[in-house]
Amino acid sequence: MALKDELVRGTAWDGGLRVFAARTTVLVSELQRRQDTFPVATAALGRTATAAAMMGIMLKGEERLTVQIKGDGPIGQIVVDANAAGEVRGYVDYPHVHLPSNSQGKLDVAGVVGRTGHLHVTKDLGLKDPYRGSVPIISGEIAEDFTLYFADSEQTPSAVGLGVLVETDNSVIHAGGFIVQVLPGLPEERLVRLEQAIAAMPHVTALLDQGETPEGVLRFLLGDDVTIHQTIEPIFQCNCSKERFERALLTIGRRELRSLIDEDGQAETHCHFCNEKYLFDGEELEALYRLADRE
Repeated sequence: MALKDELVRGTAWDGGLRVFAARTTVLVSELQRRQDTFPVATAALGRTATAAAMMGIMLKGEERLTVQIKGDGPIGQIVVDANAAGEVRGYVDYPHVHLPSNSQGKLDVAGVVGRTGHLHVTKDLGLKDPYRGSVPIISGEIAEDFTLYFADSEQTPSAVGLGVLVETDNSVIHAGGFIVQVLPGLPEERLVRLEQAIAAMPHVTALLDQGETPEGVLRFLLGDDVTIHQTIEPIFQCNCSKERFERALLTIGRRELRSLIDEDGQAETHCHFCNEKYLFDGEELEALYRLADRE
């Protein structure tokens, strides 16, 4: 039986570092199942979802964020939503992309994402206008691109590690990652030590394969001076519903609704995030048409 997913938030090195780590194997498996992604697309979506889950735990209350990676590769865009409760959903435009392994014999994530484009983060913080940050894609491997995002858009020097290990039958063996953020005042010698530790660290999926927990991954990297302040289980959760699609159909206007009724007699709506379909028959469309008339 697979281990439950786990997401931890904490501090390290006398409060000089803010740290996050996650095991997201179950979450990424669910994304793979719902999106029917091929292995390299699973890796790209899984890495993005893992990063977004860790960024979500940085939020509070009802706050949420959306990550969009839009490169020039054949996968199209990657879109992931996450919130402070650890609820995550996501999709890629073209889930059935396949490329040969890269020169290291690994899944060619950069090849499907592309090396030209942008990573966008939109945060709904309950204010009048959402926060938006954007950085150019620098590698397409995703972890490096998030590292640039934190440094450039949030002025927080960070180390990001992300990994998804996929079996040839498309199943997800391990998925997880970490984010280590340097807070103001960290002594120079500790910064050098951190850089050396990250350079010498095995791949995060190798540590998960050895049975390490998210907290264990952080301790492997940083030593015993790690304090965990919060632990949650990240899960797939989509907030779509037939009622939401009803409201969307109302926005298309009476003429389009009439056309659907007269030409098709029904309408099938589809959620990109969870692949659920909602069918509206002629009677339901007529009711929406009459409602649109009143509005």
